Amino acid sequence: MRRIEGSAGVKLIECTHPVKNKWRIRWDVQGKEDGSATYMEEEFNHKPTEEEIKQTIIGWINSQTDQAILSGFEWNGMPIWLSSENQFNYKAAHDLAVQMNGATLPVKFKFGTDDVPCYHTFQTVEELTDFYVQSIKYIQEKLDIGWAQKDAFNLEPYRV
Repeated sequence: MRRIEGSAGVKLIECTHPVKNKWRIRWDVQGKEDGSATYMEEEFNHKPTEEEIKQTIIGWINSQTDQAILSGFEWNGMPIWLSSENQFNYKAAHDLAVQMNGATLPVKFKFGTDDVPCYHTFQTVEELTDFYVQSIKYIQEKLDIGWAQKDAFNLEPYRV
């Protein structure tokens, strides 16, 4: 699977080599001002079934959603890595701070990137709650976008 630059009128499914039975499917076609486009493309060594087409495109949407959640969130100007482990750690720290009326604070987290780490110490339950709620809202927004993309997927243009 790769992103290609080509024409805006590209076929979404095409037999590119009849002798070798090579087929390509395309999706996420994004037109440019100059009339060209970029799109995702996957090649098959057979005519893909509807299920294979759906699995490929839905799988790509899922991976895009996961990547957006993992590395797209910023809080107070700091990039936040929202791996499953980090999400669990943020929730645990928040829940414990709330349950213990802040007795577990301060709590320190490493944000930023490996190359440019940012450390932040949460001193209050309110500040930790603000961070946690914003991260949960961000995750939900990205999930909503992914669900909408999957719901909007139409197999009809791939039927030939």
